[in-house]
Amino acid sequence: MTQRADMGRGPEPEGPVIDAGAELDPVHPRRPPGGGPPATGLTSAEVAERVARGEVNDVPVRSSRSAVDIVRANVLTRFNAIIGVLWVIMFFVAPIQDSLFGFVIIANTGIGIIQELRAKKTLDSLAVIGEAKPRVRRDGVAAAVSTSEIVLGDLVELGPGDKVVVDGEIVEADNLEVDESLLTGEADPVLKQRGDQVMSGSFVVAGGGAFTATKVGREAYAAQLAEEASRFTLVHSELRSGISTILKYVTWMMVPTAIGLIISQLVAKDDNFKDSVARTVGGIVPMIPEGLVLLTSVAFAIGVIRLGRKQCLVQELPAIEGLARVDVVCLDKTGTLTEGGMDVTELRTLDGADEERVRAVLGALGASDPRPNASLQAVIAAYPDGGEHRCTAALPFSSARKYSGATLADGDGARSTWLLGAPDVLLPPGNPSLAEVDLLNRQGLRVLLLARAEGTLEAPEEKTPTALVVLEQRLRPDASATLRYFADQDVAAKVISGDNAVAVGAVAAKLGLPGADSTLDARKLPAEREAMGAELDGAAVFGRVSPQQKRDMVGALQARGHTVAMTGDGVNDVLALKDADIGVAMGAGSEATKAVAQIVLLNNSFATLPSVVAEGRRVIGNITRVATLFLTKTVYSVLLAILVVCSQVEYPFLPRHLTLLSTLTIGVPAFFLALAPNKERAKPHFVRRVMRYAVPAGVIASAATFCAYLLARSHYSGPSSLAAETSVATLTLFLVAMWVLAIIARPYTWWRIGLVATMGLGFLLVLTVPWLQDFFALKLVGTTMPWTAVVIAAVGAALLELSWRMVGRRFPA
Repeated sequence: MTQRADMGRGPEPEGPVIDAGAELDPVHPRRPPGGGPPATGLTSAEVAERVARGEVNDVPVRSSRSAVDIVRANVLTRFNAIIGVLWVIMFFVAPIQDSLFGFVIIANTGIGIIQELRAKKTLDSLAVIGEAKPRVRRDGVAAAVSTSEIVLGDLVELGPGDKVVVDGEIVEADNLEVDESLLTGEADPVLKQRGDQVMSGSFVVAGGGAFTATKVGREAYAAQLAEEASRFTLVHSELRSGISTILKYVTWMMVPTAIGLIISQLVAKDDNFKDSVARTVGGIVPMIPEGLVLLTSVAFAIGVIRLGRKQCLVQELPAIEGLARVDVVCLDKTGTLTEGGMDVTELRTLDGADEERVRAVLGALGASDPRPNASLQAVIAAYPDGGEHRCTAALPFSSARKYSGATLADGDGARSTWLLGAPDVLLPPGNPSLAEVDLLNRQGLRVLLLARAEGTLEAPEEKTPTALVVLEQRLRPDASATLRYFADQDVAAKVISGDNAVAVGAVAAKLGLPGADSTLDARKLPAEREAMGAELDGAAVFGRVSPQQKRDMVGALQARGHTVAMTGDGVNDVLALKDADIGVAMGAGSEATKAVAQIVLLNNSFATLPSVVAEGRRVIGNITRVATLFLTKTVYSVLLAILVVCSQVEYPFLPRHLTLLSTLTIGVPAFFLALAPNKERAKPHFVRRVMRYAVPAGVIASAATFCAYLLARSHYSGPSSLAAETSVATLTLFLVAMWVLAIIARPYTWWRIGLVATMGLGFLLVLTVPWLQDFFALKLVGTTMPWTAVVIAAVGAALLELSWRMVGRRFPA
């Protein structure tokens, strides 16, 4: 391992790599003998020249699809094409009333486009806030710039957690360890030295350095695409895939049924071609559940907008749905349950160590790390003066080691090696100092051990405990309420931390985490996945978890059937975030964590997470609810068409009748139901859950309607009897469909009851207002058949209730 030479505290690592034993050039104390001056990067003139030549990393990074793609996706659909053709036909063969379904489709498509464009605007604006800002050195000064502003030859600085945004060659390395697992699948970090290549998509886990950009823009785009392909395990959307499956089967059913209906209507109405065509179209249009796709898109889009207002960036839309299914959320303590900052509350020297010297050593250790973590920042704030000590070699902190270190030279030139890190990692079991550490951990305090070591930093020996640095962590004020929310929603919270298990458990207990008293040291967990999963199910707090273990723990939980969300903000969380069903990163976290997460909390507030879960449950729960309405219509439309074909009678409805029914019993109420609050956890098997209700409801609706229609045909006679028969069939179908709506709307609230009642009053208005009767060609004749229709509908409603209960018992959710 390479070490860095004499180094004062500075914001960034400087100079080429220097071995631990290298002597400094007396003229240039930061330059090794024979080395060149520290790299200053490009000049402003050179940057301008490269920009003029187009050597800029101008590859667009979109957080959402383009406006053109949104319009195309909403307009150019298979069903829009079918309806568009039928709409054109209706303009030539029937009054405008029978073409209303086309205007409804235009309105629906417009709503879908507008909502998705609003969601895109929200996503794009949030993406700018959360965009990676690499530090680029120009004219000898480092400054954060947009990724798209990097030019060929730029000197890009790297530190722990930084993501490599373009391809390049290392020119400075200070114990630089790069994780390339998102590209190669190899989990072990790679130690990088001068001249080594780095690829976009990798990230720094320890140390620091700088690299020269060798590929930008389109040349590096291949690397970025490879990163995307290996980085994301795209969130599976059962909702969307289920709807696609349903639409595929609907198409297969619709085509032969429509052909049979066309032929039968031409035969049944050979004396009136235009009316035959109108009734044929009236039979085909309602088979298409066109509004289901629209409402799904609108629900997702509105979910994005709502979450965007809470500074939550959804990088993959189906992630909203995924969180609705989560039953285990794994939390990293630091940055999630606690705030990033810490305070040194006490310094306890051990074995008579000189406190003044300990303070000086701690100050020198702080100065040795240009990118200190939260613990070391607290040490630096408490002990800013390193005295005469100067650093001749440094070992940066890494999550795998659990400690950092430095070799220090005092004023007389004598060298000593010091380590600062986890006491239970640096000391062997049974060491007397560990008992004192355990007492402090039980109070929820974090403890670092300062130890003097013999040997080298790479292989320290005979560690002598010198002092305990006691740190107090700042609890997030909103963490307790958030944990209570998860408990109320039957979501198990697991705290997975690299810190001492006892200390983590004490913090969790302060926040009221259920099961906080059951803590486990992850070093004692079995490696076998099934056995590890059993341990994970039995405890709530885990300490001393390595980055690879976090990943293994997520996999073990998933193997036991859990849907796992993982939160984190540090590089040690990246692998687990990538493998979790849903990865949630903090906005202030490392670029690597934000790159692999599906959701980024830009306001760094753990309290936002319940809103995300609630939004996901609202979306998927409501879409499941309203999908039953749409597919009931599809089922009864197909069955009615089949019955008509088999009976060789006129189709009972004109397009205007089914437009009215669809609007009142499905379209309008579904829009409100899809956007209503819903806290029920999403359940699997979307297609089965929807079809188990839609099929019996559609069968009952079609049977009741056709029965009433046949009775009306035998009751009425004369050339104008078809209008009366149609009115009876429409009344029957409306009443049965309204009962389906009434069932779907449960459990009732005042607005749900009002919604159902309003739809009923709307139909009553059509039946009683003369000009609406004429417009929709609906007029009930006599009293016998209308009341017969009501009785048939009542029987249908009773059968619906019975079938609903039987299906619920036979196929429990």
